[in-house]
Amino acid sequence: MHTFEELIEVTAKLRAPDGCPWDREQTHESLKKPLKEECQEVLDAIDNQDMENLCEELGDVLFQVMIHSQIAAENGDFTIADVVDGICEKMIRRHPWVFGDVKLSSVQEGKELWQKIKEQEKAEKHRV
Repeated sequence: MHTFEELIEVTAKLRAPDGCPWDREQTHESLKKPLKEECQEVLDAIDNQDMENLCEELGDVLFQVMIHSQIAAENGDFTIADVVDGICEKMIRRHPWVFGDVKLSSVQEGKELWQKIKEQEKAEKHRV
């Protein structure tokens, strides 16, 4: 079984000077349409309850995340490690009933708290 580290290496190799010419010429902009198509294919697999296809299509979306992150790393913007770090921090922050001391009385309360935290994050971003 392959590892996440191998996926990072595969993506970097595809973008390397001796890698794939098509992958090397891609930009965030040129990859917008393929990303949208892959996301739609995930939704189609879910609609069709086709778990085998869903697994494949999620891999394609993951590769889109990887190649966008590789392009960003090459430009000095961010890395896949930054993406992983950011999403982990966000999920922990938005789930204080799992990772903190908050107690929930219902699923609805969790949804409301999630939304409140999300709105606070957006307000903080706009203040900075």
